[in-house]
Amino acid sequence: MRTKKTVAVLFGGTSGEHAVSLQSAAAVLEVIDRQCYDVIAVGITRAGRWLRYDGPLAAIADGSWEAAGTPCLLSPDRADHGLLCRRPDGSFRAVPVDIALPILHGRGGEDGTVQGLCELAGIPVAGCGTLASALCMDKHRAHLLAAQAGVAVPRGFTLTRADSAETAAARAEALGWPLFVKPLRAGSSLGVTRAAAREALPAALCAALRYDDEVLVEKAVPGFEVGCAVLGPDKNGALLLGAVDEIELGAAVQSGAAGGGFFDYSEKYTLQNSAIHTPARIPAEQAQAVKQAAAAVYRALGCRGFARVDLFLTPAGEIVFNEVNTIPGFTAHSRWPAMMRAAGYGFAQAVAMILAQAGEAGA
Repeated sequence: MRTKKTVAVLFGGTSGEHAVSLQSAAAVLEVIDRQCYDVIAVGITRAGRWLRYDGPLAAIADGSWEAAGTPCLLSPDRADHGLLCRRPDGSFRAVPVDIALPILHGRGGEDGTVQGLCELAGIPVAGCGTLASALCMDKHRAHLLAAQAGVAVPRGFTLTRADSAETAAARAEALGWPLFVKPLRAGSSLGVTRAAAREALPAALCAALRYDDEVLVEKAVPGFEVGCAVLGPDKNGALLLGAVDEIELGAAVQSGAAGGGFFDYSEKYTLQNSAIHTPARIPAEQAQAVKQAAAAVYRALGCRGFARVDLFLTPAGEIVFNEVNTIPGFTAHSRWPAMMRAAGYGFAQAVAMILAQAGEAGA
């Protein structure tokens, strides 16, 4: 009889955030307690192939893991309740899985697709489920629900490929510059452009449409970005909230000389011209208000497990919702682990709590 639960850590994926997922997964795999869990690492290549990987973690981080992977798939058949891994003779053997921990960023992993597959298979997912993952990835619909929960959201509108350039320009002019143009469903600021005037709009729309068929155009929010890590709810419905952090953009980023005038993909993962302060350099009462807004959004979108809620704090003290990352980064520069650490929970402890919650949900 098995005395330990088996955790399948899913990483890689087909999105533009594949490389970030490798870094995050290597960090998570490093700290999972092998005395409590049997661990299976399952990588998804950029082409969408599923491979079980049993080699050194350093090969995941540097991307060389694929050569040593064994073909596998997650069966939706609940009788299998886990992976089907290919043997050398071409046949498959069933490998039971008790918990799936997706460390996948962006579309095809953070948007409810993998979560839905796990739910079909009857395997508990650590983190947000299918509906919450899909809603949080869809920035427009997430904003609608956050607003209903009483949290302010940016003014904006959506466009599709079918909308004319004239329609886009007219609606943008009515909203006022500067604007942010974003893919409706993407992460890590991929495809996001700050458009300061009308002439920048066509290129910004083209950039966003490379990542999605729908685009969100938002009025820029003054101030700076803050975030809050969330873990829960526990058996009593309570949420554990990490410390609030603050993103400080360097002068080069703010001027547009670097970072495109905002905290873009490069700045997120290199911090060459920016800094992240954890805890945020704001009064305690403001930090508490940020936490309350983060909890309200988390609940309104039906989240569970771990997530990071990103918001803006304006010069007037208003808190404005930006987005929820249902699978935030776990790299050396990542914000979620730093927020939890500042709240008194080390990385290994936080990962153990994530898995324990998922195991309890599936019991």
